[in-house]
Amino acid sequence: MIGQHQVPARPLAPALYLVATPIGNLGDITLRALETLAGTDVLACEDTRVTRVLLERYGIRQRAFAYHEHNAHEAGPRLIEALNQGKSVALVSDAGTPLVSDPGFRLVGQAMEAGHRVVPIPGPSAVLAALTASGLPSDTFLFGGFLPVKDGQRRSRLETLKSVPATLVFFESPRRLAVSLVTIADVLGGTRAAAVGRELTKTFEEMRTGSLATLAAHYADASTPKGEIVVCIGPPEEAKPVDAADIDQLLLSLAKELPASKAAAEAARMTGAAKSDLYRRLLALREGKDG
Repeated sequence: MIGQHQVPARPLAPALYLVATPIGNLGDITLRALETLAGTDVLACEDTRVTRVLLERYGIRQRAFAYHEHNAHEAGPRLIEALNQGKSVALVSDAGTPLVSDPGFRLVGQAMEAGHRVVPIPGPSAVLAALTASGLPSDTFLFGGFLPVKDGQRRSRLETLKSVPATLVFFESPRRLAVSLVTIADVLGGTRAAAVGRELTKTFEEMRTGSLATLAAHYADASTPKGEIVVCIGPPEEAKPVDAADIDQLLLSLAKELPASKAAAEAARMTGAAKSDLYRRLLALREGKDG
């Protein structure tokens, strides 16, 4: 109910409607989303109990139908059949925009394959809420969902993203946050700027910023946080060009303690230049000095 008025249940054209719902504060729902929820023939959601709270808050008399990861193979065909019968179907997740870290993309693919319209009803997104409040560059970003639970797989995933020139955004569970931040700092570098958003749009909303090392240390000492977590990590710093004279000095200095091949390898690690080029340069320096 909006104010003193019932949400109008206007008939919808047959289509699959992807309806964004609040990520915490129920006041963030849009008017178009409410009208879609009220007017749809079939309402599919992750958890009927969660969606029921939203419907009751706005006086929408609509029965919700469960569609989630564990029943998608059964529930999906039923929803497609409803579309085939000329009905409207609305899909919501427990919070935020459908298809972001939920199985809704399968249903969208099935609906498109069957020739049905797919209509986005935009609204709240935890990814964008955290990104815009993090203070990190937002012109280019990559959403990585949840990182793998196992440490080895998590490290491998982070290695593939280490050099991506964009702000990285991840979801994380409260109980794994501290461990994940230690791994992230180790793989991406502790000096990289980051932010941890917690309970966004809710009463105890928090956005903690700092270097990855600082955040990892804080959550290692703090008690397990509560609520939904979004981790934002700033893009890698651009490597500053190294002067040729400085590279020569570095090579000669390293060569005093290391064989030429190892000196070139270490210089390559420190400067980002190709090892083969540095090796040839070191040999040329030695020949010139000896001559």
